[in-house]
Amino acid sequence: MYRTHTCGELKISDAGSRVILCGWVQRSRDLGGMTFVDLRDRYGITQLVFNLETDRNLCEQARRLGREFVIQAKGEVKERSNKNPRIPTGDIEIAVSELNILNRSELPPFTIEEETDGGEELRMKYRYLDLRRPPVKSNIILRHRVAREVRKYMDSIGFIEVETPVLIKSTPEGARDFVVPSRMQPGTFYALPQSPQTLKQLLMVAGFDRYFQIVKCFRDEDLRADRQPEFTQIDCEMSFVERDDILDTFEGLAKYLFRQIKDIDFKGPFIKMPYAEAMENYGSDKPDIRFGMKIKDLTALTKGHGFQVFDNAEYIGAICVQGCAGYSRKQIDELTEFVKRPQIGAKGLVYIKYGSDGVHSTIDKYYSADELLNLIKVTEAAPGDLLLIMAGDKKNTLTALSELRLEMGSRLGLRSKDKFAPLWIVDFPLLEWDEEQKRFFAMHHPFTSPKPEDLELMESDPGRVRANAYDLVINGVEIGGGSIRIHSPEVQKLMFKVLGFTDKEAETQFGFLMNAFRYGAPPHGGIAFGFDRWVAMFGGQDSIRDFIAFPKNNSGRDVMLDTPAPVSPQQLDELQLKIDLKNKT
Repeated sequence: MYRTHTCGELKISDAGSRVILCGWVQRSRDLGGMTFVDLRDRYGITQLVFNLETDRNLCEQARRLGREFVIQAKGEVKERSNKNPRIPTGDIEIAVSELNILNRSELPPFTIEEETDGGEELRMKYRYLDLRRPPVKSNIILRHRVAREVRKYMDSIGFIEVETPVLIKSTPEGARDFVVPSRMQPGTFYALPQSPQTLKQLLMVAGFDRYFQIVKCFRDEDLRADRQPEFTQIDCEMSFVERDDILDTFEGLAKYLFRQIKDIDFKGPFIKMPYAEAMENYGSDKPDIRFGMKIKDLTALTKGHGFQVFDNAEYIGAICVQGCAGYSRKQIDELTEFVKRPQIGAKGLVYIKYGSDGVHSTIDKYYSADELLNLIKVTEAAPGDLLLIMAGDKKNTLTALSELRLEMGSRLGLRSKDKFAPLWIVDFPLLEWDEEQKRFFAMHHPFTSPKPEDLELMESDPGRVRANAYDLVINGVEIGGGSIRIHSPEVQKLMFKVLGFTDKEAETQFGFLMNAFRYGAPPHGGIAFGFDRWVAMFGGQDSIRDFIAFPKNNSGRDVMLDTPAPVSPQQLDELQLKIDLKNKT
């Protein structure tokens, strides 16, 4: 072994011991006859000390060390005279008697410190250096801890981890597949799995009644802070269960992770909120319930008063912002510009200030004081509160109000990263209508079971059918989702029919699953959690990138590996493929 100890473990009780340490040079300081070097490895930092009077050659050798040199230092553990309480090894230092340079380093392109001068793109290009930085290193260690605890918990309740293939058949599950050409079967393609959905259902047919997997998934979709083209799921499935059995089981997992990772103990069951209630009250199927500020429907109370914006609108909704009646015109204008951004697309904002000196509003010429007070009463506003009102078609207005609500929550400090508010969203619509294609699509996926009481509506009124589906939402982020699956061949055929599949298309795409159902498929259901999102949430960040060792950027590129990249003509010939790029206009 090159070392006897790591740079993070030596204590005052080790004083007098002779040790060997290895690591990277964090920084060095020359102070007259003494040279101090901070040596870093994964475990921490230890100070090395070189004395010019004791060993001039050794001290001069130390003074020639550059940042990020890889070195080995042998010496004796001494008590520090100038102790550093900010690090675990701050009570000791190593009086070095022998120094070996294991590898030299060029000057890094950015500082490898807690706070760095490198921008994101530069750090991603040199990710192996970025990973040396304590905050990024801690994120990766946190990821390991969460994975370890997931496996411990799942094993403790009888789940077994089964690996499923990465090269599978392309199936439509909502996003675009990444496809892989086959050399041995020219003109055919594998797909990388968006999830192991059909495979874990086959495991249920096979009798593995409690399955899980921490698994890589791939989706060729537009990216954002909480999305990557390849990501990791905690994928789970159970047999002989109903919805609440699954919710109880994985609520248990969530509570266990919070207890082990964050030392937070949730008492009592998580809230279960129907999808319809979430949309009406929060304008979102992933509501942040760390704070109130529910959306109130004012449509019936505001129409017919001559204010054309309201009279011509399908829906008028409001949020009540506590204690903000004193907002200035400039602040109101800022909020108006916020909702007018293309990402939100609202046309404007109406306000009512309920101040100590009465009611003031942009619409007070259309509504009497009593009528405005009635709106205030409906929204449960108190003196000092501000009503923010929007109008338009219902779907887009609710979405805009949801974004405005979150913005106000952030401005008022109501969205603390140290507070967690989990809930289950249940009873989603099974299907959603695509106006362009004039057909229904599965809101979750084609294998989600309708609620038993809605099954009779599948052919007569499919838009009203609710799914036996559920999402776990924490702080406005969808952490995971799943459903009870269809296990009846007849119901699965009906689902494909409603989705517009011909018998031949269904057979081509999913014949393997339908055949399996003929041999005794048990009632089953499952859930998949975004593992990267779990870890980022525990780490107090919105972006998942810093919790993935080698992430891609917003364009789906790995700037370190410079990929995706063209392949050689020889590889294309072997695959019998020809590239014909369309001209981009």
